[in-house]
Amino acid sequence: QIRYSIPEELTRGAFVGNIAKDLGTDVAKLAAANLQVLSDSDSQYFSVNVNTGVIMVSERIDREQLCGQNPRCFLHLKLAIENPVEFYRIEVEILDINDNPPQFPSDEVSLRIYELASLGARFPIQPAQDPDVGTNTLQTYHLSANDNFNLNVKARTDGGKFPELVLERALDREFRAFHYLVLTAEDGGSPPQSSKIRITIQVLDANDNHPVFDKPSYGARLVENSPLGTLVVKLNATDVDEGPNGDIRYSLSSHNSAALRQIFAIDEQTGEIRVQGNLDFEEATVYEIEVEAKDMGSPTMEEHCSVVVEITDVNDNAPEVILTSFSSTLSEDALPGTVVAVIHVRDRDSGEQGKVLCHVSPDLPFQLRKDYEHQYSLLTSTRLDREHVAYYNVTVSASDLGNPPLSRHTILPITLIDVNDNAPQFEQASYEVLVAENNPVGSVLVTVSAADPDSEQNSRLSYSILRAGGTDPGLDPTRYLSIHPTNGQVTAKFPFDYEQTTYLQFHVEVSDGGSPALRNRTLVHVFVVDQNDNAPQVHFPRAGEDSATQLRISPSIVPPALITKVVAIDADSGRNAWLSYHLVEATDLGLFSVALRSGEVRIMRALQETDASEHELLVVVRDAGEPPLSTAVTLVVLVEEKGPEALQGSEAQAADGGGLPSITLYLIVSLVLISTVSLVALAALGI
Repeated sequence: QIRYSIPEELTRGAFVGNIAKDLGTDVAKLAAANLQVLSDSDSQYFSVNVNTGVIMVSERIDREQLCGQNPRCFLHLKLAIENPVEFYRIEVEILDINDNPPQFPSDEVSLRIYELASLGARFPIQPAQDPDVGTNTLQTYHLSANDNFNLNVKARTDGGKFPELVLERALDREFRAFHYLVLTAEDGGSPPQSSKIRITIQVLDANDNHPVFDKPSYGARLVENSPLGTLVVKLNATDVDEGPNGDIRYSLSSHNSAALRQIFAIDEQTGEIRVQGNLDFEEATVYEIEVEAKDMGSPTMEEHCSVVVEITDVNDNAPEVILTSFSSTLSEDALPGTVVAVIHVRDRDSGEQGKVLCHVSPDLPFQLRKDYEHQYSLLTSTRLDREHVAYYNVTVSASDLGNPPLSRHTILPITLIDVNDNAPQFEQASYEVLVAENNPVGSVLVTVSAADPDSEQNSRLSYSILRAGGTDPGLDPTRYLSIHPTNGQVTAKFPFDYEQTTYLQFHVEVSDGGSPALRNRTLVHVFVVDQNDNAPQVHFPRAGEDSATQLRISPSIVPPALITKVVAIDADSGRNAWLSYHLVEATDLGLFSVALRSGEVRIMRALQETDASEHELLVVVRDAGEPPLSTAVTLVVLVEEKGPEALQGSEAQAADGGGLPSITLYLIVSLVLISTVSLVALAALGI
């Protein structure tokens, strides 16, 4: 390993060392060995002349940039030669030169020092920074000549130096308000380099003067009952200090009583004393106010003075109304002449100004009765009704006989206590409800509502269901219905069946919570609306389940002969009971027909030898409901060689005989009755 030392900031091409000489070899051999220089850093600061073996500077070297404040700085190189291959380590030490002067963070700094600062007080100054090392870095500070401050330099273990100003002589703001100093930082280079910072010191004022009033005492005269805000007197005090030390605040002294503080107030900025309470000659004829003026210094200084205020008497006392006895609640059934309050009046003035007259508004159901001098009784004059007026504000006006007269108004709030004198009233005299049959259990059919103008317990209502007079004893409404006792919702206990019940009426009774309770009733009409919930039932021809009805006809039957008649009945009403008959399936659809409305089954053409001897017909009976319901019946027609009457079978004879007209008549009558009831119900609902 070979070591060289060079100063920083050498120019390019500057000599570092002769490698051939230091290695003890011939320059020609180095050139023949293909000499190469390898650097450990990113920058190539050095180069080698293979013809001379001299190492030279190839780039500018800044020690502070490379190594910062490290006391020693090195750059490392490697020399590589061939034949044979060898490596040599070269270490170049970069020596510091004094190329950086000390630098303060700013060119000027300002300090604010209290003029009463203690001797020996220290005021640190931001230190200067010098990136050089060793003797070239910052070494000392110098302070310009002055009368009050010395310089102290604190040295830390890491070599840092921090300047401090030390107060050696007391400051006096009145003598000199500002001090201007210059601090110089100097390094140890040769020649040395330095920099300066200007220090401006402002001496802060101390509070050494107290305020002074322009008069030791003040006097004023006021009329009693002066308006609030009336100016009593304006004080004036001065302080020769400046800033907060000369800023004066006025206040009432703590020696003043609490009552006086409620009557007078002082503006702390202007020193104006104004009236903020009632001035009463009868209470005090003279007020003596103690006032203090303080500056805003620390510590504060103060001065005191007194203000004497004389009060001039006037007629300023209004009558007073005193309630000897008073009840704020009154029953609404109280009789006229009932005593509500006993009132005592007085006036602190004398003579005519002390005589008082009282009255109340004639529009109220109350009157005043004069019992004797200065005492009145408040009585009821008419009957009261809480539902009409529940609350009264009775204003009792008392006026004296002064000039001008003074008066006082006292409001007596009177609340009427409710009496249960009003029965509940339903919103409707009767209710009409349409409910579809098969309604869900618990569904709300109707909500009845009543109101009671009474209050609290007297207006708490309870509902119940009663059977209406003249209804069928077997139709107990409580069997089918229930009512919520507080909200009046009527609900169904069971689904309604139109085929069993088409109409229901009942009374709903409401009672209040008074004692005794008052009641009222309303009538509720419930109309059950039919739903298509019954399929048609075939009454003729009769057949068992999963079986067909057999009919016999002669091969020579003449069309359109009646074979049989399908008779069905639907328990529903209206459109839900309108039936239609349809031939859905047949062995030969063109051979038979079924009448749409009557259900008559007829043969449509003459039988031929090629026709089958047995025909199966599927007849569907369908109602007109929504959705429609249907029932099917199967007819088996047998073609046999018998007499014409016998071949039709006993069922056919019955269908064409006397049984059928009675059934048809029954259906027609039932349909007419159901339609009539439905029309009447709809008309009643419309009314």
